[in-house]
Amino acid sequence: QFPFGRRLPCDIYWHGVSFHDNNIFSGQVNKFPGMMETVRKITLSRAMRTMQDLFPLEYNFYPRSWILPEELPLFVAEVRMMKDSNPSWKPTFIVKPDGGCQGDGIYLIKDPSDIRLTGSIQSRPAVVQEYICKPLLVDKLKFDIRLYVLLKSLEPLEIYIAKDGLSRFCTEPYQEPSLKNLHQVFMHLTNYSLNIHSGNFIHSDSVNTGSKRTFSSILCRLSSRGADVKKLWSDIISLVIKTIIALTPELKVYYQSDIPAGKPGPTCFQILGFDILLMKNLKPVLLEVNANPSMRIEHEQELSPGVFENVPSPVDEEVKVAVIRDTLRLVDPQKKKRKDTHNCILFLRDSLLGVVSAFCIIWSMKDKQHKHHSLKLS
Repeated sequence: QFPFGRRLPCDIYWHGVSFHDNNIFSGQVNKFPGMMETVRKITLSRAMRTMQDLFPLEYNFYPRSWILPEELPLFVAEVRMMKDSNPSWKPTFIVKPDGGCQGDGIYLIKDPSDIRLTGSIQSRPAVVQEYICKPLLVDKLKFDIRLYVLLKSLEPLEIYIAKDGLSRFCTEPYQEPSLKNLHQVFMHLTNYSLNIHSGNFIHSDSVNTGSKRTFSSILCRLSSRGADVKKLWSDIISLVIKTIIALTPELKVYYQSDIPAGKPGPTCFQILGFDILLMKNLKPVLLEVNANPSMRIEHEQELSPGVFENVPSPVDEEVKVAVIRDTLRLVDPQKKKRKDTHNCILFLRDSLLGVVSAFCIIWSMKDKQHKHHSLKLS
């Protein structure tokens, strides 16, 4: 580790938080310039709304969102209008601070008047979204999926999606939001960093049980109930590709600013954490994108009051080691081009699914009729 930077040439620079180093002239960096800013809640919401305006049927996987404080009057007016047109509509909204992480500052409301304007929202902007009230439940618990996505390059757009991810569970049985339970974070918020403080949190030695499980174990369970797991995966892949397409224009601006074309500079890659919620009908919904997903493979266990030790987490190790290993394989500068097609196919079957169909998606979205187009995978 080089906490103050390293000036000697390297093949791969693995930065901890973000990339901003004008003295790196070669090699590969594990962060894209501007990625932190591009996936912040407000920036992501703006990018997704732009695409929703252009392609409403293609981008219906992102919840309806408003940006606070600038769109507070619009939020109030639109909610009032929707309630007037449909008196039986009783929505719930979730407010997320723009720079928040690990569930910090998130809260649920039933009416726009409940927004906490006293909490200096001017100095801490936020996004308010329509809350998904009918999520898929497993063991009566709400959960989300943390899926790892490798953005290997912008030009050409090259994306790899991990074949397994983490399913992170709430620790109290789910009930649809009401004025009585809006404050119960262990019921409504799936953030691991919140639920780990619940007395009901279960650290399991198995990937199939506990408060954190592999996504593949959930898929097996759904498949045994007759669910169309192939379609679910296809929908998730489509969601990931379309999200990255929405983010690409702004990413390219940052990239060309820090690494101008024609000048010596590094190439970039980055592992992103996609947080996805499954609705009761198995439709995936994008919650947010994390530029710095945790790669820890252990958790803290309290041996005695105030005394902790790090204990291996089999679930994290199962998923994250594979993601890091295959990422390094893919960006390995010494790796020779394999001419043997069979070997390439075997490699891609390991833990990362190579997706090279972004062009197909862009082309399909140009269809003004918004017809359904099947997803073509490599």
